Amino acid sequence: MAQATNRVILDVHLLLVRGGHVLLTQRRGGYGTGLWHLPSGKTEAGESVIDAVIREAYEEVGVTVSIAELCCVHAVHVHHTGEEPRVGFFFEATRWAGEPANREPDKCSAVGWFPLTDLPDGMIPYPAAGISGYLSGVPFSVLGWGDDTPRPVSPPVRPFVATG
Repeated sequence: MAQATNRVILDVHLLLVRGGHVLLTQRRGGYGTGLWHLPSGKTEAGESVIDAVIREAYEEVGVTVSIAELCCVHAVHVHHTGEEPRVGFFFEATRWAGEPANREPDKCSAVGWFPLTDLPDGMIPYPAAGISGYLSGVPFSVLGWGDDTPRPVSPPVRPFVATG
């Protein structure tokens, strides 16, 4: 009998934070149409989560984020019915080059800044869970596995530090 493999999709999400506000994009077409989300995407074959979040920042909203400006602030293990499980890494950046703009009008209908403590109605639950974990300082949570309680890990997760 063949043994099942445990595949997990790796997602990246970027919290561009400025003056207590976070940049959100409104989805167009496909999953989550009309709902708000963070700039995000999946890793490509052979790509690290760091390279992916830097790439997605430029592709989706036209900003250049350096590795030194990224801080991994939360991770979510997600299971949506009918889809493969995924792990999302949430990175904060408070400095970047360029002014955010909608660079994917076929996938995004709007870009806007929202207070971190007053997010818009119509948030996709997955990024909302990551933002909630970020705000509460909880480094890890689960979503869609039956018990969606954010769970701290021990010892506490340290901010991302580039090595090499």
